[in-house]
Amino acid sequence: MAVYFYGCVTLDGYLADRNHGLSWLYETGSPEETGYDRFYSAMDVTLMGRRTFQALEEAGATASVYPTTKNYVFTHREFSHPGFTAVSGDAAEFVRKLGTDQNIWVVGGNAILAPLLDQDLVDRITVQIAPVLLGAGIPLFAQTESLRRFRLEDVKRYGQFAELTCVKP
Repeated sequence: MAVYFYGCVTLDGYLADRNHGLSWLYETGSPEETGYDRFYSAMDVTLMGRRTFQALEEAGATASVYPTTKNYVFTHREFSHPGFTAVSGDAAEFVRKLGTDQNIWVVGGNAILAPLLDQDLVDRITVQIAPVLLGAGIPLFAQTESLRRFRLEDVKRYGQFAELTCVKP
């Protein structure tokens, strides 16, 4: 099993604006300008929170966005959407139960990423940085205060995005 975070943040470290909006991202570039297709083709499972799912839904992308993976949405609300399974509970426990033969992608959301970092379950972090300053919003990292060291494996440029790939040593 390998757990990956792959996503984009602003220069000041935000995943989304205060209202969980991603217009800053869509106005900066597109997935076609990145290594997204190569990354996604290696994934077996996606994990996301309800707000990340809602952002996909608002962009009109839920029907076709993750066609080859098992897709789980962490939520405490009533949820039913083709191609996505609702789950709740502890993200770290859920990941451990998925088994060791799966590549798991944490799709946005520090509510899922933070407990996985706290339990030292994240193996690879690929962060694309957009040349945008929001000043406030939803931060990428919100784990408990503890040192987590990763090794820089690669740096790339895709259009307006700088991409850093870091792996657990």
